[in-house]
Amino acid sequence: MRIASLVTRIIQQMRRDRRTLALFFLAPLLILTLMYFIFDTEASDLEIVVTGSDETLVKALKQADFQVTAAEKFSREKMIENNTDGWLQVENGQIKLTLLNDEPARAKAVQMQMMQALQGKQKNTPSIEEQYVYGDANTKGFDTFSPMLVSFFVFFFVFLIAGIALLKERTSGTLERLLATPIKRYEIVAGYVIGYGLFALIQTIIVVLYAVNVLDIVLVGSIWLVLLTNILVALVALSLGTLLSSFATSEFQMVQFIPLVIVPQVFFTGIFPLDGMADWLQKIGKVMPLYYASDAMNGIMYKGFTFNDILLDLLILLAFSVVFITINIISLKKYRTL
Repeated sequence: MRIASLVTRIIQQMRRDRRTLALFFLAPLLILTLMYFIFDTEASDLEIVVTGSDETLVKALKQADFQVTAAEKFSREKMIENNTDGWLQVENGQIKLTLLNDEPARAKAVQMQMMQALQGKQKNTPSIEEQYVYGDANTKGFDTFSPMLVSFFVFFFVFLIAGIALLKERTSGTLERLLATPIKRYEIVAGYVIGYGLFALIQTIIVVLYAVNVLDIVLVGSIWLVLLTNILVALVALSLGTLLSSFATSEFQMVQFIPLVIVPQVFFTGIFPLDGMADWLQKIGKVMPLYYASDAMNGIMYKGFTFNDILLDLLILLAFSVVFITINIISLKKYRTL
């Protein structure tokens, strides 16, 4: 009987908690649907530019499913600008292949299809001199998305800890007592953001230095830019976590935001290729803070981008934090009108 009573009480509690019920039954369907569309997308065609070649080779490359462009002149700068997978140069019987290698899987695919095309054109497979714009022949897929993981873990833990910490302040009555004083709403938000932000800053420095110096994650660009980017990521996570905590009444409800706020962002960090996604999926990704954080981190750590190269990503991250902080200030009106 005691067990039955306990089961009955749990069922009654769950029935009254509509948010938990919705998350319990609808969130898996939402994530599963998102995963279906993401994994169902086709990879975009491999693009290659050919200089100094004849029509026979160009035709053979097209038959090997390359999207081929013949040009008289080309350069590495244009490869980067146009996001071209490969550049094939034929001079005096010598063949040089330059691979963008921003995605090692695509670079390997270019190499394999290139060999098949050349084998079909000539009896003896010619030797190919290979060069790389990013990375080298030993670059692995993990090298390209490990920088994204650094930002993800900074975002995730700052979001969760800051949100639960502010929630505890509210449920314990600390926030209500503060609101009973003449303190302004923006002063409360600024105090919490700066206070928890100091710990978020320390955490960010530890994570970044550990990833680079201990785990030896690839770092081509400046570590100061890595720290700056992740400080902004932590600020976004901090402001978003404190904002969403105002809609939760317990730590359990705060954790419920993870599958709705954190998990969908993982799909748009670049771990899964974005180019082949449907346009509407790419538009969804561009409203996710981690989309811009990952773009900046991958650019700095793997491609060696400078401050000017990632400036737009940093400004968007800053804009996210300003919006979330502003909404934070407005949301305090439901506790007190000043």
